[in-house]
Amino acid sequence: MLQKNACLLVIGNEILSGRTQDANTRVLARALNAQGIRLLEVRVIPDIEDHIIRTVTECRERFDVIFTCGGIGPTHDDITAECIAKAMGVPLLRHEPTFQKLETIMGKEKFNAARQRMAMLPEGATPIENAISAAPGFSIGNVHVMAGVPSIFAAMVDSLVPQMEKGPPLTSVSWHAAGLKEGDFADDLRRLQEQFPGIDLGSYPYGLTNGTTGTALVAKGYDASAVKSAGSLLHDLIMAHGREPISGDPPHKA
Repeated sequence: MLQKNACLLVIGNEILSGRTQDANTRVLARALNAQGIRLLEVRVIPDIEDHIIRTVTECRERFDVIFTCGGIGPTHDDITAECIAKAMGVPLLRHEPTFQKLETIMGKEKFNAARQRMAMLPEGATPIENAISAAPGFSIGNVHVMAGVPSIFAAMVDSLVPQMEKGPPLTSVSWHAAGLKEGDFADDLRRLQEQFPGIDLGSYPYGLTNGTTGTALVAKGYDASAVKSAGSLLHDLIMAHGREPISGDPPHKA
């Protein structure tokens, strides 16, 4: 089975300006890892129509699955739905079941023209349900459009990702050691990576609140057997450099 890859488009001027910090990438990455889909790229783009259309068009050809977050609310700058419709070459239409659901939940008096925009979906799109908000995301082709609000985004991810075709989940093995420095073992790690081209080997220096410093070595990938073998060799690499390997991540990172 060929492993599927994915791209996340984070849409919003507020992310690019620094006013809001992205909290959705981590949520999606973890869900996709468990599902056996690799999040290969994340792009942050502005609320500009041409930019969104161009990026979606490009990415849906390059990646198996595209996710977007942001820009599906009721305000003037929530333009993601219409941009996706243009990128897919279909009209933006009122999705009647969604319209009726929103009207029932909000009441006719509060369900004004601005809120009614949330019921406008590209023709052929399927709503993504969530347990927090009545306003849906939607899927069309290999593009899945979700809210930017972290709690709503997470609810949509919980609803959508487990329904996708499942592959081998991401597995990892990690060791850390106090006093271990990257410059001591960089060449050894490079040679080890050449032995295991299908998995990722990484080194991560850390500092603890008590002043202890060291490095963690991690093997991760979707081939559990290869990850286990590489992890064993990482253990031996640490031993060869005179340090005591400790399984897992270092505690209480600074």
